[in-house]
Amino acid sequence: MKKVQLHINGFKRIVLVDSNETILETLRNRLYLTGTKQCCDEGTCGSCTILVDGIPVLGCLTPTVRCEGKTIVTIEGISSGDDLHPVQKQLVKNGGLQCGFCTPGVVITAIPYLEENPNPTVNDIKEGLSGNLCRCTGYKKIIEAVKNAAEELNT
Repeated sequence: MKKVQLHINGFKRIVLVDSNETILETLRNRLYLTGTKQCCDEGTCGSCTILVDGIPVLGCLTPTVRCEGKTIVTIEGISSGDDLHPVQKQLVKNGGLQCGFCTPGVVITAIPYLEENPNPTVNDIKEGLSGNLCRCTGYKKIIEAVKNAAEELNT
């Protein structure tokens, strides 16, 4: 076991972790931040996406020890109280979520994407979210929601 200091959603946390433990396992099993979903454990679905120093990473493939001293944001750290981020608001408004399993990863991926690409086309959004799989919505509503969030962020 190794003692690791993590900065998660604005809070400093010190945890003991196994050397091969992923940040996804640490978040869910040690810190009880269960908004980040565990699905494929192979890096193919995007459900476990978190931000590490502002960059989307797959939590199921990222060792916790590599996150030491870095700033981590999970879905729990995106909004405060009832103030949802525009991506979250638009997913709700446009029906871009059903079971909700992919939603945290989509939100975490879309936010920095829109910061770098404030006026994306539909094809840009498809490419930007290509690492996030959804079994329920068929993507159309997710893409519309991200497009509408981009417009909202630009007003």
